[in-house]
Amino acid sequence: MVESLNSWANAITATRILLAPLVFLAIPEDGAGSWWAFGLWFVLCASDGIDGYIARRRGPTAVGAFLDPLADKVLVLGAMFTLVAHDIFWFLPVVVIAGRELLISGYRIVKSGRGISVPASQLGKYKTVIQQFAVAFALFPPTALDATWTWLWLLWIAVVLTLVSGAQYLWFARQSELAEVPAAVS
Repeated sequence: MVESLNSWANAITATRILLAPLVFLAIPEDGAGSWWAFGLWFVLCASDGIDGYIARRRGPTAVGAFLDPLADKVLVLGAMFTLVAHDIFWFLPVVVIAGRELLISGYRIVKSGRGISVPASQLGKYKTVIQQFAVAFALFPPTALDATWTWLWLLWIAVVLTLVSGAQYLWFARQSELAEVPAAVS
C-alpha cells in the first residue's frame, strides 16, 4: 500500500466530506425533493466511484482506506438523519443502519490497531449503493412525493443488506479469532 497523504483520490474523498453539509442544508423540509440537493448528492456519490478508480490505478493509501468509508458514512448517515429530522424517512431503519455502521467501524478500528486492514466486502459496497439510491430517490423531485414507494423500498432493502453485511463481517471476525486461538493441548 502506498503511504501518502497527498493523492488525488484522497483529495476527492476529503472534498466529499467537506461538501456533505451542503447537501444536508439543501434538503427541503417539505419532502418535495430538490433539484439542487439531488444534483449535489449525485455528484458527491459519483465522486466515490472516481476516487476509487484513481486509488486502484495509482495505489491505495492507508489514509484513503480510512477516509473513503468515513466519507460514505458521513454523506449517507448525514442525509438520512436530515431526512428523519424533516419527517421524510422513518427513524427506525436509519437507526438500524447507523447502529451497524458504528459497530463495524468500531471493529475496523480495533483491527487496525492490531495492524489488520478490514476492507469493504462486496455486499457492503452494494449496501452503500442502495443506501445512496434510497436517499437519491427521496431527493429527486419526480419521486420524492409522487413515487415514495421507490425510496421506501430502497430504504428497506438497504436495511436488509445492512444487517446481512454486518452479520457477514461479524462471522468473518469470529472465524478469524477462532483461527488465531491455538488448539488446547490434551
